[in-house]
Amino acid sequence: MKRLLTTLVLSTTAAAGMAAPVNYDIDPAHTFPSFEADHMGISVWRGKINKSSGKVVLDREAGSGSVDIAMDLSSIDFGHDQLNKWAVGKDFFDVKRAGGKAQYRGKLAGFQNGAPTEVQGELTMHGVTQPVTLKLNSFKCIPHPMLKREVCGADAAATINREAFGLTAGKDYGFSMDVALRIQVEAVAAK
Repeated sequence: MKRLLTTLVLSTTAAAGMAAPVNYDIDPAHTFPSFEADHMGISVWRGKINKSSGKVVLDREAGSGSVDIAMDLSSIDFGHDQLNKWAVGKDFFDVKRAGGKAQYRGKLAGFQNGAPTEVQGELTMHGVTQPVTLKLNSFKCIPHPMLKREVCGADAAATINREAFGLTAGKDYGFSMDVALRIQVEAVAAK
């Protein structure tokens, strides 16, 4: 009986000392998915998505977590109004027909010293879902000096083939279908 009681007390104490998962809200003012795409092999067009939202769950102790981010494709910004209008139209993203957003869902992975090094997930865009692994080039959490809550940030990167999502505009003119993604993201611990 004494041994059982001791085991119970130790397991309760150990469970109380374990860190729980922390929920974070994506900070849309500090999160910008961006991309680089070929233009006939003669130049590289760069753009970004101006509106995104989502959640991150991080459990450093368990070395796990998840990411769920929605990107509003109608906010695409090449820094060129005519190209922006074309990109959301029927010849490319077809925002009206395809729902107007891209969704990335994944699991944090490759933890080293309590920080993830990648996100293994799926990107849904233009009605198609494909696996996409994001490499985290940096990941850091600090106490936010103004909000008085923890904020975490990362720089993520991947290359996708846009043809796999049914986005083949320019292929007949020799455009490369590879698109480099870079995502700067910050998320604040939920209240």
